[in-house]
Amino acid sequence: MVRAYVLITATAGKALEVVHQLKKQSAVIAADAITGEFDVIAQVQADDVPGIGRVIVDQVQSADGVFKTITCLAVSGS
Repeated sequence: MVRAYVLITATAGKALEVVHQLKKQSAVIAADAITGEFDVIAQVQADDVPGIGRVIVDQVQSADGVFKTITCLAVSGS
């Protein structure tokens, strides 16, 4: 299983709505609104790296209010 953290810039006023939508997605382990440069952080998982790409496109970027994403693959941990 491959995990990744997705840093999300939401359109103005949509961060909490984005979090709510992402938490309904099957590949999203966790999603939280955050402070700082980005509005939302999500942890996602898939069977392989191409699967992470599909999750980002199909389940994250398709959420209403998502403006931009940056994906960081996890390289260690459980």
